[in-house]
Amino acid sequence: MADDKPTHQGRLRSILDRDRPTTYSVNKDSEAEGAEASCAAFGYLRGIREQAAAIEFRFRDGNSMWFPYGWLGTWKHNPSEGLLLKFSGDLVYLVLIRGSNLDQPLNEGAIDLIRGGLQRHRVLWIGEMSEEDIKRVGESGPTIDRIEVAEFESHAALKEWLGKNAPAFVT
Repeated sequence: MADDKPTHQGRLRSILDRDRPTTYSVNKDSEAEGAEASCAAFGYLRGIREQAAAIEFRFRDGNSMWFPYGWLGTWKHNPSEGLLLKFSGDLVYLVLIRGSNLDQPLNEGAIDLIRGGLQRHRVLWIGEMSEEDIKRVGESGPTIDRIEVAEFESHAALKEWLGKNAPAFVT
């Protein structure tokens, strides 16, 4: 009597086939429309399986800086301090995001900046907010007061910067 249990490869293939779309004739206009959404603090991809290639940091002065998600390493969230992201590429970059309610889900409850957004690579941009925007959002959602970016060639310089700028993140 033959064993009718599927093999590991067979189970994997059936899972992949089940998740694969059956048709590839997607209307580009409808795909682009509504594919992105935003709140005052960040923009994100709406599709649960969508992923961005890079994240943009928008500063109040109109400048921006992009980092590929492939460079994103460890990150830490301290509700009283903010969020610290480490990107490693040609140099090591620390991005310190100061704000409040960074882990609070948006009104629709589908996404928050940390778990549903950054962890799943769905965040397209994070932006510093004006004082008026921060007051308007209040406690009802995430706010971004300031974004600091620093680059390092040595671990000692990184530790020194953290000690001065973000002591709550020093371990």
